[in-house]
Amino acid sequence: MLLVYRYLFPALWLSWALYWWVMSRDVKPTVRRESPGSRLLHIVPLALAIGLLWRPNAPIPLLDARILPRAAWPFWTGAAVTLAGLLFSVAARAYLGRNWSGTVTLKQDHELVTRGPYRFVRHPIYTGLLLAFLGSGFARGDLGGVAAIVLVLWALVRKLRMEERWMREQFGEAYVAYSRRVAALVPFLL
Repeated sequence: MLLVYRYLFPALWLSWALYWWVMSRDVKPTVRRESPGSRLLHIVPLALAIGLLWRPNAPIPLLDARILPRAAWPFWTGAAVTLAGLLFSVAARAYLGRNWSGTVTLKQDHELVTRGPYRFVRHPIYTGLLLAFLGSGFARGDLGGVAAIVLVLWALVRKLRMEERWMREQFGEAYVAYSRRVAALVPFLL
């Protein structure tokens, strides 16, 4: 059972990353891409969050302070939430198809996708990732997990705002109408 506690979360995240990498090979050509400096502004906080979640001990002792007990229920609840978030992001990625990119981009013949998970939120990949990080942080049960979630939320909201601006520029009134009907990140919260 100790092996499950040690390797379940890395296995979940590595499986997701492998899927992401394999699927990234079949995308449309890019016609507009965010700058490398802009990309770093959301990559660095995500990397810091990952470091906080998978470190044995925090460089700042306060981050090791427990907020949940070391018990099976936070671990398994966190694992279920992480899995649900990762699966939601995979479903969203499948609906985006060849329009997907890991960076903020516009693709050649970019399409506005409003079906599947995009019926519930405009950025379901981010919703899924946020949910997965929430689950991972919950399972960790310490202030470092909370700090990781805050970093992820900041990075995703920053990236989301840029994408929103680009989508409004690309799709005009169609995107404005879509954003009036569908929440950005949390379903049913306009």
